Formats: sequence, structure tokens, C-alpha cells
Amino acid sequence: MDSNSSMDGGNIDLSKLSDTDKKELQQFIVNESQKARIQGTIHALTDTCWKKCITGAIRSNKLDKSEETCAQNCVDRWVDGTYTIVQHLDKLRTKGAAGSREMF
Repeated sequence: MDSNSSMDGGNIDLSKLSDTDKKELQQFIVNESQKARIQGTIHALTDTCWKKCITGAIRSNKLDKSEETCAQNCVDRWVDGTYTIVQHLDKLRTKGAAGSREMF
């Protein structure tokens, strides 16, 4: 690349991007941030359930039945809890949006 390139050593001159490209870049960053948060959550869930459920040494390529059941229940409880929280937040958001419309 020459020194006049819009990418020099990883730096991008954002002022040279079109409005469409800026929006696309912004959406890409949002998407990547969401992916990173999801991966972090999955990692934390895996770590928590592993520490709680996998108590012995793994002697084969399978968990024993009690460990498998515990891990499945751990994940199920997390999914149920997360779903409940999301539903509650959605209701609050909807109620808040309806309330703000009533103000006008």
C-alpha cells in the first residue's frame, strides 16, 4: 500500500467513507460486539456448569450420567432464567414506550 492509502498500518480515515459505508461499519461493530458478549456469556455458563457438575476425572470421551444430567439441568435453568428476564425487560420497555406516548 502507498502512503496515501485510506488504510495505513491498520488506521482508517473514516472521513473518507461514504454515509452508507459508515452505517455499514457501525452495524458491523455492533454485530461483532454482540457476538463477543454472547461468546463471553457462553464461556461463563460453561465454566459455571462445569465447576458445579463435573466433579471427577473424565475417564472416557463421555460424562457419567449424573454429571450429564447436572450439566443439562444447569444449562436449562440458565436458559429459563434468561428467558424470564428478557420477557420482563420487554414488558417494561413496552410499558415505558406506551407511557411516553401518553405524555404527548
